[in-house]
Amino acid sequence: MDQCDCTNEDIGDHDGSSESLEELQDSRAADTAEEEELSVSFLLKYFNLYPLYQDYQEYCVQAESDDLNTPNTGYLSALTIPQELQTPIIAYLSSADKSFQQLSIAANTRLAKAPPVRCSTLWQDLEQVKASGLLRRLPDGEIHLQESIFELIGSEVSYLNSLTIAVKHFYSSKELKQSLTPMEHHNLFSNICQIMAASKKFLMDLEGQLEGQLEESVLISQVEDIVLQHCPEFHRVYVPYVTNMSYQETMFNQLLQQNRDFLHLIKNIESHKECQRQDLKSFLALPFQRITRIKLLLQSILKQTKPDADSISNLEKAIAAIHEVVTECDKGVRKMEHIEELVHLDRLLDFGKMKVSVPLVVSGRVLLHQGPMRQSGFSSVYLHLFNDLLVISSKKYYFQHAGFTVMDHAEFPKHVKVEHVQTELLGPPPDSFLLHLSKSHTGQPTTMKLAAETRSDTEVWMKLLQCEQ
Repeated sequence: MDQCDCTNEDIGDHDGSSESLEELQDSRAADTAEEEELSVSFLLKYFNLYPLYQDYQEYCVQAESDDLNTPNTGYLSALTIPQELQTPIIAYLSSADKSFQQLSIAANTRLAKAPPVRCSTLWQDLEQVKASGLLRRLPDGEIHLQESIFELIGSEVSYLNSLTIAVKHFYSSKELKQSLTPMEHHNLFSNICQIMAASKKFLMDLEGQLEGQLEESVLISQVEDIVLQHCPEFHRVYVPYVTNMSYQETMFNQLLQQNRDFLHLIKNIESHKECQRQDLKSFLALPFQRITRIKLLLQSILKQTKPDADSISNLEKAIAAIHEVVTECDKGVRKMEHIEELVHLDRLLDFGKMKVSVPLVVSGRVLLHQGPMRQSGFSSVYLHLFNDLLVISSKKYYFQHAGFTVMDHAEFPKHVKVEHVQTELLGPPPDSFLLHLSKSHTGQPTTMKLAAETRSDTEVWMKLLQCEQ
């Protein structure tokens, strides 16, 4: 999903939904089908000791410090915790992924929870591995590699366990559905059933690979090939889910404040033994957390793989493919943030009796900068600079709510120019500049002398306004 390819249909009726009613109905039908398909129990004999994914992640982050304070534990526990995973995932998102980071912080707000459960299932603990005698002959590097691959599979088991609870107890709750409108229910859970179906298919393929190789040589390989095969499906289901997370967060908070039945039902479900004292928010955050962690696990496998190994090429391709999914998720989040910002400003800007008003919420428009300015004569104006439009207004207050009355607007950067003002005695303030509109809504050229609050503010505005077409 590209950042600037949204249409008016994407925006909908500004009610917190990015889908049409027809698309929503199709999505619900698909989710119902997925849910019925997943009603068959799924067991994986190698990973029966893995906790829920929320506790599993805490264990991964805390394991190193715990092991350092525990005498005579050896290095076995550390084998399943690559150094890259000793820090929360949030630290690994690039500085450009700020919107993604903000969602992560919001999504991980938790209620009281049970202490993290320690995983005891290691590759080298498997009976087949012990019986093979390989542990006495394999170098430490190869054992580390096998444990990292085993970690990818085991963590998917933990993830699917948590997804199953999210769908079975929260999504499928009849009482919860009755307390919400269909749109509220969809915005809250999005396509989580499709996420669950994708995880199950991925895990079944990983299990098949694991079981076949344990019977032959007990060494696990080629998981990167399976990741590559599933990346198109990951893209299909994870991008819309993560994109919807901003609506999800808003909807969740509104429901907590406005719907007493919802609050009571959520608390009741969270108290179920199967939920292990995990709150709904922690379950809703699972897909975002998982898609970012898969990349880290693959990077750990790559680091421990010999440079001349045949698997290097596909490992790099798998990492790149997962990175693309994460990048598209971030673009989707940013796109929804831009739309919400435009919708909010559209409610605040009043074009009044102007002959030509501007439809503010349009495809590809992004707010670049906004702020107050002083005009000649010490009157105040307010500028909203978009990537294709400059709006000049005066700030007004209506029944204790702030708004803006539009005074002028011009196409940017085509009809907008700025220049410094030479400071003279009794002249304009030292932080002034001239704003030239070669063609405004009146059709006539306009020039204004504007002053920012500080010299640094002036530099920011001039840099932005000097953008060439």
